[in-house]
Amino acid sequence: MELTSFAGLGIGLATFLIIGLFHPVVVKAEYYWGTKSWWIFLILGVLGLIASVMVESIFFSAILGVFSFSSFWTIKEVFEQEERVKKGWFPSNPNKKK
Repeated sequence: MELTSFAGLGIGLATFLIIGLFHPVVVKAEYYWGTKSWWIFLILGVLGLIASVMVESIFFSAILGVFSFSSFWTIKEVFEQEERVKKGWFPSNPNKKK
């Protein structure tokens, strides 16, 4: 069995870890900065997209693509997190300026 036979498993694991990492990032970003943090994820997404196209390795290109689109998805999630905070599902930051 070749090492490339495990590329799909590696991409799947990386996808799982990237998505898992973004959940607490969404919560923390909304807690400290509110929805103003959306542009950070836009920049990360664009940079990941550019890097994905520039990398020659299909393995790393796929992982960068997952990172990029997870960053774009996080923009939506930050706004939805604000709604979850309003519903009382997550704590609001008492020190955050509104």
